[in-house]
Amino acid sequence: MSLEEKNQVPLINTMHKKNKTIMIIAGEASGDMHGANLVREMLKVNPDLNFYGIGGEKLHKEGVELLANAASMAVIGFTEVVSKLGSILKIMGMMKRSLDERRPDLVILIDYPDFNMPLAKAARKRGIKVFYYISPQVWAWRKGRIKQIKRNVNKMAVILPFEVEFYRQEGFEANYVGHPLLDMVKTDYPKQESRKKFGLAENKITVGILPGSRLSEIKKLMPELLRAAEILEKEIPDMQFVLPLAYTLEETDVTNFISMFNVKVKVISGHTYDVISCADLALVASGTATLETALLGVPMIIVYKISQLSYFIGRLIIHVKNIGLVNIIAGKTIVPELIQADASGNIIAREALSILTNEERKQEMIRELKTISAKLGEPGAAIRTAQLVLDML
Repeated sequence: MSLEEKNQVPLINTMHKKNKTIMIIAGEASGDMHGANLVREMLKVNPDLNFYGIGGEKLHKEGVELLANAASMAVIGFTEVVSKLGSILKIMGMMKRSLDERRPDLVILIDYPDFNMPLAKAARKRGIKVFYYISPQVWAWRKGRIKQIKRNVNKMAVILPFEVEFYRQEGFEANYVGHPLLDMVKTDYPKQESRKKFGLAENKITVGILPGSRLSEIKKLMPELLRAAEILEKEIPDMQFVLPLAYTLEETDVTNFISMFNVKVKVISGHTYDVISCADLALVASGTATLETALLGVPMIIVYKISQLSYFIGRLIIHVKNIGLVNIIAGKTIVPELIQADASGNIIAREALSILTNEERKQEMIRELKTISAKLGEPGAAIRTAQLVLDML
């Protein structure tokens, strides 16, 4: 039998397995997005699959029955989770009960390790297979979780190339599927046409403001980003600001802050990648958005701010030089990271000016960002991941 024929067998066999039930858990906006793409690919092969679990708008649109909304669980930092601990534990209890009541054939967990690792253990105890998509960042912190993964996870798909070797050294086989953003980060219009479409001046210096997808991030970062915008506009009057609104937020979540500052910011819903591509420089909250911005070739400054206690705890247990995915993948600092006290309006503005007024530095950053895509494999992550999952049914 040829390799091609072997690769097709699991898909053909899966077609005959009717009415399988799958629990899927995506506790954050990025997980909801990647999970939706995975579900879509699985349903193309077997439309009779039934999905339920936790997610957001995108998973819901793919027909997943949501028992809880990811937006109610999205927090950052160790101390920030305390305010939502009661509701998160309640949701955990509900999902564990569903393992007994619904007896899913498989559990798919997407990132979100503080919730998903205990759920993986609960599924294993009940003899239910577990597929983990997008590894917890055990290579950066809490390495002890590897033992839990080896004990409770049947199969894992990773999206960063170095993760396969990391897990191999720990005696666990992980499957590299490539990064799902390679299929998603695309623009519909050239830069100048996008500016025109969104009502922006075509020749003004344009700065993108990306404060995150969670309300907790908005509250901490938005004031400092807007202070930076005020300073930048005074230094370079011929400047405009644009904010691509995350689908997890309401427009008032950001406009309430904007109204408190003496600066105009164009808030645009939808067309996120075209909006980001309008920018000459982006001020980006640490997270998936930094990688999206990198794949669009837009120079950026990464900003990150959590409670002081959370930061102190993080410094004790996180063992990587950089926090930004862009810099981690590059293996060096190619874009600046402004963390905690450094994520202030004054410092953000100063760093932004040093990039905007130094064409050589800006072009060097753009060249470095172009190497990121090459490090992330080939498009088709959702299709490859779907094959791995379907093999388990």
